[in-house]
Amino acid sequence: MTKDNTHQLQPVEPFSLFSEQDIKLFQEGLHPHLYEKFGSHQTTFQGVSGTYFAVWAPNATYLSVIGDFNDWDQHRHHLYPRWDKSGIWEGFIPQVAPGTLYKYFIRSNSGEELRKGDPYANYWELRPKTASVTWELDYQWKDSSWMKTRAQHNSLQSPYSVYELHLGSWQRPEPDNHEVFYNYSEIAARLIPYVKEMGFTHVELMPVMEHPFDGSWGYQGTGYYAPTSRYGTPQEFMAFVDAFHQEGIGVILDWVPSHFPYDEHGLFRFDGNHTYEYADMRKGFHPDWNSYIFNYARNEVRSFLLSNAIFWLDKFHADGLRVDAVASMIHLNYSRDAGAWEPNEHGGEENLEAISFLKNMNTTIYSLFPDVQTIAEESTSFYGVSRPVFMGGLGFGMKWMMGWMNDTLAFFKRDPYYRKFHQDQLTFSIAYAFTENFMLPLSHDEVVHGKSPMLYKMPGDDWQKFANLRLMYSYMFTHPGTKLLFMGDEFGQTSEWNYKSQLDWHLMDHASHQGLKAFVKALNHLYRAEPALYIKQFEYYGFEWVNVSDYDNSVLAYMRKGMDPKEDILIVLNMTPVARENYLLAVNNAGSWKEILNSDAEEFFGSGVINTAVVKAKQEAYNGKEYTLLLRLPPLGAAIFKKV
Repeated sequence: MTKDNTHQLQPVEPFSLFSEQDIKLFQEGLHPHLYEKFGSHQTTFQGVSGTYFAVWAPNATYLSVIGDFNDWDQHRHHLYPRWDKSGIWEGFIPQVAPGTLYKYFIRSNSGEELRKGDPYANYWELRPKTASVTWELDYQWKDSSWMKTRAQHNSLQSPYSVYELHLGSWQRPEPDNHEVFYNYSEIAARLIPYVKEMGFTHVELMPVMEHPFDGSWGYQGTGYYAPTSRYGTPQEFMAFVDAFHQEGIGVILDWVPSHFPYDEHGLFRFDGNHTYEYADMRKGFHPDWNSYIFNYARNEVRSFLLSNAIFWLDKFHADGLRVDAVASMIHLNYSRDAGAWEPNEHGGEENLEAISFLKNMNTTIYSLFPDVQTIAEESTSFYGVSRPVFMGGLGFGMKWMMGWMNDTLAFFKRDPYYRKFHQDQLTFSIAYAFTENFMLPLSHDEVVHGKSPMLYKMPGDDWQKFANLRLMYSYMFTHPGTKLLFMGDEFGQTSEWNYKSQLDWHLMDHASHQGLKAFVKALNHLYRAEPALYIKQFEYYGFEWVNVSDYDNSVLAYMRKGMDPKEDILIVLNMTPVARENYLLAVNNAGSWKEILNSDAEEFFGSGVINTAVVKAKQEAYNGKEYTLLLRLPPLGAAIFKKV
């Protein structure tokens, strides 16, 4: 028989998981695994099972754990401050089991009393409740095959086509009831077959980290170390990722190290002082989002964020992090008027601490997980966002190509009659396409706040709207760079995205929407099947203009190149609703070409202006080149050819 020592223990026993090295790294801003130390952890002490708690609250004078195990009494289970002045409070509480609700009661050195959730909690109550939950992250992964080979899937030389989605509103059990969700398992059962059928290589999840307000879509987070309980437990989210991996699909997580909300149970004024955020509100408050900015100059905060990035890659096998709002992190004057920001020590607009943090974060991530990608949402011309740190860059794997997105949408919104006067707006992206490793994003940001769904950005009648959208997607999938498409864009969602409902799946009853969905599927499969479309997607010698000057006809032609000339792909875009029979295109070399995809094919709800026969180059001087091709160009369509 084992002896019960419970009665011999104090309500809170002095206990620590921290080593001297842990404290040193924490205080240097370099600790990548703080989630193994901070928070709540099941353990045994003198033969008794219970929970160890550790929290950083350097401005506290008294700190206790309150929860359903002690009737939320702030006097019964006080933690001990470490002797090393690290600001860490810790202790072991006997017989606190997994699933226990808790918070920290904090009395600040100002006398203020606060009740805070655990910044490192792995599980939280379902909103609007705000308690943390003691929880362990044990799980038996079954994705070893994917993990061994994912370096190939996540490589910059591999096809990378991302389906961005919001878990709560892709599909709902009751479309008109925003309080009811499918759980992680139910979403996976519906989503995985769809993503596989459509040919996307990865999904990107809008933030799954715990957040109190549905309307923030996850971008105002309070539980940085916990997947949201809206859809289930942490283990159920692990199983969700596992299921995607077993089907050969990567999972990218949106991650928000730029700002956090002021909810009273969250990080803001955590111990009665500006602990996680800058004290100077010229740096610490975000005017656009009414939120607070992490203090990147404080090493303990840097360790918190660094460990958080590693946490999702380590414990949840994420294949990448799409880092939100990088531009706001690295620019002190981001969205601020003159006088509302303070220059850095050199008189510049750069936040040197944030830049330093991002460089170290990316260096650490790629050293520990060389087979993942970090992707920056960065909207400025800041140098080297996706260049290695040793070359002076920030070290991200990829960067969103916001200029391409803005110019492309502006061009396609135009009446086709006027496009000939604005063709440079479409072609300008190639001038800088290889300065970064760019991802082409048509994200959720483009279909909210009155911007209209993608389909209704297009001009013309109903048929022309679909033709324009198929044409724009053709341009997107054959332009250098990786791809990202927001849910609903693939079948022509007709309403602005609404997080409280679900996508307009009833539209799939219509041939026009079926055709668009079939075409996006065909584009994905073409992108994945043809090395010329991805093997040199970030290299200037993987692209060549064939005709960039036919403004009158609004026709563009370009080549995507593989390692072998036999892999080359020829793309011809007709930006007007006029079908062009016997269009003469000048090319440099002899050879025969076969059309492998046409956006105007009838199966895609097109009019059927396609090239059925092999097209042979004729030796004939034209436009400064030695050969010509005679093509049929579809109205508002793309014709894509490969050498035979």
